[in-house]
Amino acid sequence: VQLQASGGGLVQSGGSLTLSCAASGFSVDDYVIGWFRQAPGKEREAVSCQGRSGDRRAYTADSVKDRFTISRDATKNTLILQMNSLKPEDTAVYYCNLGDYFLQAGPYWGQGTQVTVSS
Repeated sequence: VQLQASGGGLVQSGGSLTLSCAASGFSVDDYVIGWFRQAPGKEREAVSCQGRSGDRRAYTADSVKDRFTISRDATKNTLILQMNSLKPEDTAVYYCNLGDYFLQAGPYWGQGTQVTVSS
């Protein structure tokens, strides 16, 4: 069971990035998917979460609502976080996550990918 994250980088304020997390060893359709982030000196926080395939439940933090979109690509067995209108306060290490319960971090984590937004 592995999650390999990619897509982070340095972007100017107002720009966009797409984070991907490729899964191996299991199907992303069978799990609750989520993205978390941790900024320097702060606790890890939930960014967005989506239920198993066929479950319409979704959660997006107020701080990123209308800017970030979570999705999954079953054909590539990948989690995706599309981030638009990025702000300096979005700077953090972003982690993908898989689990069994909605709104709860599951046991499977990606290695984290750094996102830095310059002003």
